[in-house]
Amino acid sequence: MPPLTEADLLFSEAANHNFSRILTDLKRSNLSIHNRLSSCLSDSSYVVSLSRSLNNLPLVANERCGSWYIPPHLKSSSAYFKSTDGHAGQWAFSTRRLNLHLLDLIAERGGVVVVDSTRRGKSMPDALSKTVPMWCCVMNRMLWPERREWHGLRVPPGVVGESERSQIEERLGGFVRDFAGLGVDLEGVRGRLDRPLRPVWKGRDDGFEGMEEGEEEIEMLDGEGEFYPVVCCTASRGVRGTELSEAGYIQGAGDDTENWAHGLTAEIWWRHKDELLATAEGELPALIEWLVAEESERGGGAGSLRRLTDVISVSALPVEEQSARTYVVKLVPETTEMETWQKSKTEMEVGIGKSKLAGRNLRHALPTICQFVKEILDSNAAEEGEQTPQVIVACGTGKDLSVGVALGLDCWCFDKSGKLRVKDAEMPVFDKTAIRVRLGRIMTAMPEANPSRTTLQSVNSFLMDWQR
Repeated sequence: MPPLTEADLLFSEAANHNFSRILTDLKRSNLSIHNRLSSCLSDSSYVVSLSRSLNNLPLVANERCGSWYIPPHLKSSSAYFKSTDGHAGQWAFSTRRLNLHLLDLIAERGGVVVVDSTRRGKSMPDALSKTVPMWCCVMNRMLWPERREWHGLRVPPGVVGESERSQIEERLGGFVRDFAGLGVDLEGVRGRLDRPLRPVWKGRDDGFEGMEEGEEEIEMLDGEGEFYPVVCCTASRGVRGTELSEAGYIQGAGDDTENWAHGLTAEIWWRHKDELLATAEGELPALIEWLVAEESERGGGAGSLRRLTDVISVSALPVEEQSARTYVVKLVPETTEMETWQKSKTEMEVGIGKSKLAGRNLRHALPTICQFVKEILDSNAAEEGEQTPQVIVACGTGKDLSVGVALGLDCWCFDKSGKLRVKDAEMPVFDKTAIRVRLGRIMTAMPEANPSRTTLQSVNSFLMDWQR
């Protein structure tokens, strides 16, 4: 037998390449659609059992991924707490995602469970460890400015350090001023809440943080304690190492759906859960494509109407048939020439494209839309005794572009008291603060509204540059 050489002990470049490909294939197979959906179902079982153990505190999905872990019949509401608002050094209080509807739910049910998850490498998303605690603190300071003992910031021990907590606390005064500047009326909810909000944390890997042990915990959750618990629930358990050692379990499986879901949404997932889990991996993309298409066709029912002001409402497309003196602006995903937009004296169909392109195109569409609506309102105002006209703005979701256009119309056509601006009167100078106040009113009227940053930037640009 010939003696061993160095070449015998080292893998060739070709062998190394094969090993790398094999490991990549293994990782890809482990991160399969089926494994992700199975992991979501496993996490959902934990979330449901947690709510039951806490006297059925209502489950709130922190979007976008929270809804993947809550069966629709058990989901009381959605919230929009962004992890980016909690990133180190970038702490922020969102004045476009106020989540004020949670205050009513907390007053009614004695607390809430906010559900979210995070991918491998973190024990808790920043939305739950910092954004929600900041929100609770701002709400406490706004609702009870005189109760300074309720003004402190609570963060999860072992997740957020004391230095970061102190830095965040230094910014809270500014966050409160930003919120106060919106002029939101909190008197109604203040009369229904008699103690502060307090974030507490629950995850699959540990017990409660921030709550006392034993009977006091039950007392607080029964509504007899000294605070309202805002339970921050991390649905996924932590994965140590890689998913290859987890028998198919994926931490944060419902996250980053644009990279794996093929258009599948949480709503479609729950509606067709059994069929999806029973389908072979290789057949799942085709099944999902079919379900998404079917849902799109079936969704042909009229979108639900949400009134934002006395005159302006928003809706998802398609818009249900309306009575007389109702005027409709449809924002459709195709890109069309401006000359083709006005379809009749009562309807405008604006083709501004999809996603971010639509948000950018909105800046150039708003002058035409606002002129169309203002002329209608001026004409109707001249007809005394007639019923107040209604304006409906519709887009694909009824939550993004339509809300942005509604904001633009509210600022352009009406003064701050809600009265129609006099025809040919000099327009005021808009700034971000004035626009933010109007947006705050809209978000209070429609908490699930979710205008994108691009949409709002287009509205701001149009309103602040209108004279040019």
